[in-house]
Amino acid sequence: NRFKCTVYIHTCMYVHVRTCFVCMYVCTVCKTGLMIQPSVFPQSTGVSGVSGTATLHTTMGDIQIKLFPEYCSKAVENFCTHARNGYYDGHIFHRVIKQFMIQTGDPTGTGTGGESIWGGEFEDEFHPALKHDRPYTVSMANAGPNTNGSQFFITVVATPWLDSKHTVFGRVSRGMDVAQLVSEVKTNSKTDKPYDDIKIINVSLK
Repeated sequence: NRFKCTVYIHTCMYVHVRTCFVCMYVCTVCKTGLMIQPSVFPQSTGVSGVSGTATLHTTMGDIQIKLFPEYCSKAVENFCTHARNGYYDGHIFHRVIKQFMIQTGDPTGTGTGGESIWGGEFEDEFHPALKHDRPYTVSMANAGPNTNGSQFFITVVATPWLDSKHTVFGRVSRGMDVAQLVSEVKTNSKTDKPYDDIKIINVSLK
């Protein structure tokens, strides 16, 4: 078992709980004295089951997403495998912010749960062709660099400040109106959670 700072992971690919002996960066968040060990990220299996299009069938309508496996193979493999296994079935949109984004993919519905198909976290995949330069961009949610699991979000406006912070792995190709409707529901002002649950019924792939 490796010790792990759950708040911050430095780009040197080492998990921080005090000081990285490669770059000597001191983690100013956790400030603990535990040992550090290399973070070994899972490798893509290169499965042939990766799809180019996914449709979220939600209780408010369908949202079709064009996926980009050629640019972010691991994020798309993770999403497709979860979808094919029914992992996302019944998940709610647990975080909705008007004129920003809608987020889902957490089995606990709290924003703190979920994991990748490899059982932990996986690294970011950034590509210059995929930016948050338009609405209806689909990206991985995270808790800092290289902490991707199962949660993802769909923007409803351009969000360029998220570039190089969140992996873009898809764009909505149909159902923009549905994503917009979800983003406008009434939410708890403290938690951003909708008062009435909006669920993913299931996800189909092509």
